[in-house]
Amino acid sequence: VHSPHLFFLSLLRAISSPSVENLATLHTLHTAALLRTQITFKVFSTLSLFLLLIACAWAAAGNEKGAAGRAQQLAPGDQVSEEGLIGVCAAGAGLAQRQGGGGQGPDDDDRMAQDWNYLDLQNIRATLIRQEDTILFQLIERAQFKRNAPIYLKGADFLAGTGIERSFVDFMLFETESTHSKARRYTSPDEHPFFSKAELPPPILPPLVASPVLQPLQAIEVNINQQIYAKYINEILPIICKEGDDGQYGSAAVCDIQALQALSKRIHYGCFVAESKFLDKPEEYKKLQAAGDKEGIMELLTNKAVEERVIKRVSAKATAYGQEITDESSPVHGPAIPEDVLQKLKVNPTSMGQLYRDIIIPLTKDVEVDYLMQRAVL
Repeated sequence: VHSPHLFFLSLLRAISSPSVENLATLHTLHTAALLRTQITFKVFSTLSLFLLLIACAWAAAGNEKGAAGRAQQLAPGDQVSEEGLIGVCAAGAGLAQRQGGGGQGPDDDDRMAQDWNYLDLQNIRATLIRQEDTILFQLIERAQFKRNAPIYLKGADFLAGTGIERSFVDFMLFETESTHSKARRYTSPDEHPFFSKAELPPPILPPLVASPVLQPLQAIEVNINQQIYAKYINEILPIICKEGDDGQYGSAAVCDIQALQALSKRIHYGCFVAESKFLDKPEEYKKLQAAGDKEGIMELLTNKAVEERVIKRVSAKATAYGQEITDESSPVHGPAIPEDVLQKLKVNPTSMGQLYRDIIIPLTKDVEVDYLMQRAVL
């Protein structure tokens, strides 16, 4: 974040669409600005963020009843929210990522939405497809910067005198998760922090009330973020980034955080897949769990045909999203992509398919097995 243009664009997006995701992005960029930019931009970014949050809180207070209802209600035909199943509020302002129809009334505050069937496999599929888009866009954003190895090193030279004891990415990730924890992000069953909840501040919002169907998902704790983090640093970054150091440490770290959160959300959504499959065949899973047969559970939950369709779809999306759009015809639906065109894509479509085949799908299935081993004894 050496130049303010990224902050300005995020500010405009947050003003036009004051969602949790946009406010969180703005906060992350502001944190980076405090470390990396000139004093005038520090003052501007701080003042802009402060005024935007005041405006959001004022707008929410002016229509508290309707906002509270919309934040908790999802129409049956809608896709699930990107920032959680619960309409997570931003800094107490009562802003929902997805706003539905009329309000449910104040008595329904802090209740998880009832109209959306979170465990219907078609709804889960729609959510996972949308998460593919999020992951691809975040990886494309990260690919514009070089690997920048110093930001992952504890005690890197550029951190001298800052008082930061972690790596720069870990520092930024902790600060981001601390803010999100206050907005009770990690009380939602589809959200998992990279730092332990004991290290993060408690929520400032009231606790959520889950419907009975979602209570097993809140009761069972599965978190493999340390594996996700390691694979991202060691396996994913070498695929998408050029080697070297371009000095864009703040921008690269911001992209890393957004990509890590998107990957974590997608992989841990396996808990919802597993719960849906368990309710369909409870006795079979209980029998396998009693025998300690993890391989049997893995075999029962695996659907190779679906996995291959996902990999093919992701590769096609990467081709579409990764090209520079011009007035020339698109190669997406035509014959095989010529080598000269392939070299101009922002990410390699084949590599994105392999990313799902070798990392995302296997980790998701590991989450499902871990969840089912605990679910069968509840």
